[in-house]
Amino acid sequence: MKPWRWVVGFIFVAVVAAFAWHWVAEDPGYVLIRLRGTNVQMTVVTAIALLLLAWAAIALIVAALRWPFGAMTRRHRRLSRRRLADGMVSLIEGRHGEAERDLNRAARYPSVRGPALLAAAEAAERHGESARALETLDQAAQETPRAARVLRARYLRNAGRPSEAAALLAPEANAGSLSPAGWIEYAEAALASGEARNALRALDPLQKSGELGSRGYADIESRIVAAYVMSATDGATLATLWSQLPKGQRRLPAAVDAYARQAARYGQTMAAMDEIETALRREWSPALVATYGGMGAEDIEQRLRRAESWVDTHPNDAALLTAVGRMCVRVRLWGKARPYLERALAIEPNAVAWEALGDVYVGEGEQVLAQRCYRNALALARGESTEALPEELRARRIDTRVTAVEERDQHGVPRLSP
Repeated sequence: MKPWRWVVGFIFVAVVAAFAWHWVAEDPGYVLIRLRGTNVQMTVVTAIALLLLAWAAIALIVAALRWPFGAMTRRHRRLSRRRLADGMVSLIEGRHGEAERDLNRAARYPSVRGPALLAAAEAAERHGESARALETLDQAAQETPRAARVLRARYLRNAGRPSEAAALLAPEANAGSLSPAGWIEYAEAALASGEARNALRALDPLQKSGELGSRGYADIESRIVAAYVMSATDGATLATLWSQLPKGQRRLPAAVDAYARQAARYGQTMAAMDEIETALRREWSPALVATYGGMGAEDIEQRLRRAESWVDTHPNDAALLTAVGRMCVRVRLWGKARPYLERALAIEPNAVAWEALGDVYVGEGEQVLAQRCYRNALALARGESTEALPEELRARRIDTRVTAVEERDQHGVPRLSP
């Protein structure tokens, strides 16, 4: 369409010029200039043309006079942009001292001063010069105050001063004018300072901005909601807090896990069980299963029966097998607990299963084996290698090979085995 616009424009100009020329030709006008006894006579068209030529000549002379000064300015601008580019590359490559030097030089030119000072502050911070980074941010705040404030809040939070970081961003947060990075820093600072309720305010603007992406937003939402649930100080507060959360946030596995732990802590085991069982019906979660198995001795028989029914559909889930084994230990079913725990260790060794297996051997009077299991639990927690159980025990073990089970998603489509 662009060529057609040019053609139409030319036609329009030609038509206007034709009519204007016809109009001027009938009466071209008369201009008389008298100066010190000299008379100059011309038509209006000629006068206008002379004025345009005079204006063009004056503009050309002024441009010629300004060219030497403009050349210096252009050279300064070119050098500043090149230093900014070199400084950013050095910052990414980890040459922080060189990056800070180039960026401070680039900041001498006004058009790139703000970004250059922000990047120079980041280079100084990465170089371990926190005081110089804050001084550079003071200068950057004169050019880009919002970005400098967010960066300062990040430095304060990383320095172990999250309350100061949250207070720095609080005025803009109350006004709802924080940038996406500002909301992230405000949320992280509020979480670090134990103010989960304030962090919760950042979720809505972050979701609307879409800058984090679905995975990033899901991560920060899970952490904030879980921390908010964990902040409940008693059972009544927990119930009120949980009921006021949006339905989507109550379905987050991390939020359900936090609620179940708090509910069990305040003696609301049945409510914790209901939430976990409902969540597991929607989506299977090993973390929730582990919490389900570690909620204490209250209603443990009912929980054990429910967990054992899950083994038929999730026979290769180490977290489920460990949870069932731990519940069997609590009710002193040593012979029943051992196969579950041994199978869990064969599929995915973990410290909790080794500890529970040690409890089994204590209950059976096998102190030497129990001590070895406890040592393995400590070693695995420290990332060290474990010690195998004696060979003679293998004969009485169950088959620990992975069982092939067809799993389907919520749409009934079979899942591929990992």
